[in-house]
Amino acid sequence: MYTGIICVSPGNVHEVLEMADSRQPRSYLKRWIVELDKTTVRMKNPDHVRGIISSIKKDGVNKLQVISDFDMTLSRFGWNGRRCPTSHNILDNSQVITEEGKKQLKDLLHYYYPIEIDPNRTLEEKCPLMVEWWTRAHDLLSQQKILKGDIAQIVKESEVMLRDGFNEFFDQLHKNNVPLFIFSAGVGDILEEIIRQANVFHPNINVVSNYMDFDDDGILRGFKRPLIHTYNKNNTVLNNTEYFQQLSTKTSIILLGDSMGDLTMSDGVTNVKNILKIGFLNDKVEEHRGKYLESYDIVLERDETLDVVNGILRYTFTET
Repeated sequence: MYTGIICVSPGNVHEVLEMADSRQPRSYLKRWIVELDKTTVRMKNPDHVRGIISSIKKDGVNKLQVISDFDMTLSRFGWNGRRCPTSHNILDNSQVITEEGKKQLKDLLHYYYPIEIDPNRTLEEKCPLMVEWWTRAHDLLSQQKILKGDIAQIVKESEVMLRDGFNEFFDQLHKNNVPLFIFSAGVGDILEEIIRQANVFHPNINVVSNYMDFDDDGILRGFKRPLIHTYNKNNTVLNNTEYFQQLSTKTSIILLGDSMGDLTMSDGVTNVKNILKIGFLNDKVEEHRGKYLESYDIVLERDETLDVVNGILRYTFTET
């Protein structure tokens, strides 16, 4: 796997010290991927990032795959000062949910969401509480008699938005035959419909998520197993790694996420040579910045676009 090394000589000590600042002017990066000079971009080690991207490009498009979260990563966190809904929220806020059901789901959100993002709690503390949250929410939704035939209209009437630049992102990957693996703790039926209505559900996309289980009359009766929450997006919920085994030659990975739990999404991949981790820091930026910079190669703060990802992909796909 690629690891970045900075060589220091008397003549370039000042340059290396500048690179240690996550917000320093990155003119040498700007010359090749201008999007990395956006003010929303932070990198703990720009030279390391340059090395990974260069290695991915050198190994070629045939070696590349993209692994991504969906909610708040490919979809927007907010717009015009308002929060955009996740795939779960789309159901929670829809007209098919009773007022009492909406209240109960909102109460769960207000109780468990602060726990999910609490930087002072360990994963061991969070995991059972996330299972509890998802299970209780799914049980409430299953009581609402949601019809499979209503899913498309529920999505159409929602305020969900994909990040700016989504067309280029999905189309670039499709055009270059790069597999896109979406690993989501959201609702698979909803997120697939979002992508479908955006006209970007291409054959190169594979989704693992929480899928609804409908009876013979098309009425929701529960959710299929395994249950996927924020912090178990790894091999524990992939019954086998058949998908990744089929992609054993795809040794370069671009990973996109918005939480610490997304960092394990590539655990099922064998023979990883290069991995570039890009994290969207959407909420409580100052509080979480340090941990994100330690974990992700590139951190995008309050950036509602896919500009940086698209810039990296364009550079990777351009022949030299």
